[in-house]
Amino acid sequence: MSRMTVTLSDVAREAGVSLATASRAINGSANRTVRPELREKVLAAAQRLKYSPDANAQAMARGRTTALGLIVHDIADPYFSTIASGVTAAAERAGLVVTLASTDRDPERELAFVDLMQRQRARAIIVAGGRSDDAEANAALTEALAEYRSRGGGAAVIGQALLGVDTVTIENEASTSELASRLHALGYRRFAILAGPEGHLTARARLTGFRDGLAAHGVSIADEDVVHCAFTRDGGFEGMQELLSRGRVRPGGARDGHVDAVFAVNDVMAVGAMAAARTAGVTVPDDVGIAGFDDIITLRDITPSLTTIRLPLADIGSLVTELALSPAKPEPRVVPVDGEVIVRDSTPRRD
Repeated sequence: MSRMTVTLSDVAREAGVSLATASRAINGSANRTVRPELREKVLAAAQRLKYSPDANAQAMARGRTTALGLIVHDIADPYFSTIASGVTAAAERAGLVVTLASTDRDPERELAFVDLMQRQRARAIIVAGGRSDDAEANAALTEALAEYRSRGGGAAVIGQALLGVDTVTIENEASTSELASRLHALGYRRFAILAGPEGHLTARARLTGFRDGLAAHGVSIADEDVVHCAFTRDGGFEGMQELLSRGRVRPGGARDGHVDAVFAVNDVMAVGAMAAARTAGVTVPDDVGIAGFDDIITLRDITPSLTTIRLPLADIGSLVTELALSPAKPEPRVVPVDGEVIVRDSTPRRD
């Protein structure tokens, strides 16, 4: 009998057992086992007939496939791609394959992906990225993940601990407060912030921490110097253009009483801000200093080198994968990750 024509029924007949017993012996089962002597008999028959088991049948019989679902906001953002590399490495060590969804921050696409992973019996789901203040969307995702977990799937999140599952949180406020203090110690006194979308909780926390850090030194930021914009490179470019149009940032500004430092709440925004400044003839750092947050890999190619807050992004990806694959606890675990302030050429000491 050729390998291409051998079926599980053939194996069952060869071994002298039922089709159900042959299936449990070869494919496994989520809730039933086969006596060792029967299993050996079936496997010997399969070897004689050169039977090749069906991977999908094995996964369905065992209750879960070897897929791990990863949901990110924007895979083009180096922040998420580096986290994805950490998730992929950890998944490979566990014998899993990552299925990726890039949602462009659309809550409906998040829900659709969770539903898809549930129907495909994925082993676990990871949601990477800060939440918005949309209570309805957060509640819907919480419910979807709870339903997924009730059916045996694992789940974990990077961001705010709002979804009822294990979460890796970023110490956004503490990190940006420290950055503000370091910039103040370097001689910066007049700040603007590219603050991201108003409803984005990560952006809000970074704005709050930076303001609090400056307040501890008696420095405040005028409302006109806080610009809300998209959490992207283009958002940073447009945000800096707004500061330029208001005259808050301009050539020679650091020397004549205008803003002398701009903090963008993530690195891709900071990169966009640097491009906008360059286009307008504003020199970084002579005319204005710029700082970001994340320490994305792209910064290796940016001149001047960008002051930022370094996060161990690949390690965060590995950590959240371990949480998603480990047995659930009665109460969701929350694992905080600190950022490290890295001062580079974009914010030299001011005289």
